[in-house]
Amino acid sequence: MPANPRFRRVVRIGPVQVATYYDGRGRERHTAACLAPRCGFSADYDSRAAAELAARTHRCVAR
Repeated sequence: MPANPRFRRVVRIGPVQVATYYDGRGRERHTAACLAPRCGFSADYDSRAAAELAARTHRCVAR
């Protein structure tokens, strides 16, 4: 059973939260996840800059 990742350097850009963690193979990964209700956007990136760019350009789809 995989361990839960420990998120570091967590910042919030609008409704999107960006964080850094180590994956199961010891590589540093970066994630961006929208916290708005019913949005469901989340993605992993190799660089922090890419995750922050995704957070800045994310637009929630109104349902």
